[in-house]
Amino acid sequence: MQKAKVFVIDTNVILHDHECIYHFNDNDVVLPITVLEELDRFKRGNDQINFQARQFVRILDEIVGNDLFNGGISLGTDKGKLIIETGKPFSDKLKESFREDIPDHRILAITEFLRDKYKERKVVLVTKDVNLRMKAKSLHIESEDYRNDKVQDINVLHQGIREIKGYSDTLIAKLYEDNFLSLEEAGISPAPFANEFFILKSAKSSVLAHYSPFRQRYERIDKKVAYGIKPRNAEQTFSINALLDPEIKLVSLTGKAGTGKTLLALAAAIAQHSTYEQIMLARPIVALSNRDIGFLPGDAEEKVLPYMQPLFDNLAVIKRCFAHNSAEYKQIEDLKKDERLVISPLAFIRGRSLSNCFFIIDEAQNLTPHEVKTIITRAGEGTKMIFAGDIQQIDSPYLDMQSNGLAYLTDRMKGQDIFAHINLVKGERSYLAELASNLL
Repeated sequence: MQKAKVFVIDTNVILHDHECIYHFNDNDVVLPITVLEELDRFKRGNDQINFQARQFVRILDEIVGNDLFNGGISLGTDKGKLIIETGKPFSDKLKESFREDIPDHRILAITEFLRDKYKERKVVLVTKDVNLRMKAKSLHIESEDYRNDKVQDINVLHQGIREIKGYSDTLIAKLYEDNFLSLEEAGISPAPFANEFFILKSAKSSVLAHYSPFRQRYERIDKKVAYGIKPRNAEQTFSINALLDPEIKLVSLTGKAGTGKTLLALAAAIAQHSTYEQIMLARPIVALSNRDIGFLPGDAEEKVLPYMQPLFDNLAVIKRCFAHNSAEYKQIEDLKKDERLVISPLAFIRGRSLSNCFFIIDEAQNLTPHEVKTIITRAGEGTKMIFAGDIQQIDSPYLDMQSNGLAYLTDRMKGQDIFAHINLVKGERSYLAELASNLL
């Protein structure tokens, strides 16, 4: 029988998922004393990593209580033990390779010690820091990323749109005439996901359709205008349809810059201002060049303005669709004045009521799966949530195309009757922007 493995956990894994210690099955989990020191620096603050640090410390306190470790404490039925390992001296190889005494190197020293101690067991360092994984491997220490919340294969991520060529002219004509086709009539295989969108093409014509899980049929889609914003392609048409559909409560929009994700979401939100009590548009703040926003001049509002400017730019595009003296232009100004339209960093919105709200989260690829879950689980009655972003443009050093919250959300929610996803491919910002996106 194979002996249980030993997993050594880095600080960034805990800051990514405060419940990570429960996700290693019956293997033992080692917490280096250095990690506890680092967590102490993260306990204070309003960012998500501060929340993760505080939650983990509470979990640790519940597990340990008044007991001494004495070789570890059980994590529960069918789980391994939690062990806190004190600091270990640097080996000669470590000293020769890394001259600095920093937390990463102290974690390596502990892992190396455990590898040599448990020769009959597999010892693995788990970290989301690529550089630390490379350092570990240079010392012949096994190391891997934290994979519990990763999308298994990003290449087969749900696209939300299916194009079918060679479709029946007769069925397309019937769809135009009746506005819907039954599952049996459509004869589309494999079976559709809930709220999947279709481009059905024959030799002579084509039609856009949507599969409704509530009526279990394919319904024809017409182009709709959302507060002055007209869709320029099928993907944008599908997006506006999902954004305006009251039966769909959760939407994810992915695609490169210039495909219109945020603009479409904001326009659809304003078009439904009478349906929702408040429109919130937020994005996570990712420090510039790894520097905290504290280095920026001004008060808190002035510091975050550079991060929020793209959202205001999208609002300006919508306002330019109308004359300054028009009712539509005045409506946008009134929504802002009455704080029914709020543009803010995501951290500043924490604690706000999310009932009867149209909530747009931009740059969602920079959120962890746990952050996405935290946001969605706070949705009250009547709230609709939109997550938009480009999973190929991730600014967080500890997230990638497989582990970011936007990809995780899309993968886990596909097929749910209140969820829709659209991957936008064609850029519509300008020919120059599209050329640069494709070639540079």
